[in-house]
Amino acid sequence: MAKINLLPWRAERRKQREREFYLMLGMAALAAVAVVVLWYLWMDARLANQDNRNAYLKDQIQQLDKKLTEIKQLEETKSKLLARKQIIEQLQANRSQMVHLFDELVKTIPDGVRLTSLKQSGDTLTLEGVAQSNASVANYMRNLDASPWLKRSDLQQTEAKGSDKRDRFQFGLTVKLTSPEEKEKEKAKAAAQELATMPADKPGQAPAAPPGGATPNAPAAGKTTPANAGSKP
Repeated sequence: MAKINLLPWRAERRKQREREFYLMLGMAALAAVAVVVLWYLWMDARLANQDNRNAYLKDQIQQLDKKLTEIKQLEETKSKLLARKQIIEQLQANRSQMVHLFDELVKTIPDGVRLTSLKQSGDTLTLEGVAQSNASVANYMRNLDASPWLKRSDLQQTEAKGSDKRDRFQFGLTVKLTSPEEKEKEKAKAAAQELATMPADKPGQAPAAPPGGATPNAPAAGKTTPANAGSKP
């Protein structure tokens, strides 16, 4: 006998599929919520970590700013101390220089010259005085240039005034202050420049003849050398 299923199996199957669909949809929703929650927690942790790093960097920057301020203060103190040191060294050098200066002024003044005024501006010395003649002034300038503590004397003015022959000419000149070491350096530099500007002998060119037209090591006319004398019969 044939068996016939009269139950509504299609409806039951449809309901079963609907239940499975809603179950899968709920599971997907829960998975999405879990992913969102995990992402939020992960981002919150990253933000907290970044905030901690920012706070650490700010603290380090503040410490570096304090150190930079201390370094600037130390540099300013160092600059002030160096400036004081230079001033003290300059004062000591000027003290010894002034002693030598007055000593040289006494040594370089020739007879017939008398100073009436002495002024100093930096390393420039202005001298004014009277002299018997212009030759006495020129002699005085040569003595100043020959001094190891003075250089570059420059005559500013000279004028004949009055009828007194002892103090007839009034003059004014300037001279630079220096030291023996600086003067030696200038002399060496001038000598080196002079050697550099001298023309060198060209290749294949005979050296210049000595004064008088004589040739060195040349036998005189009419005289025989020992070699020539031995060759005679």
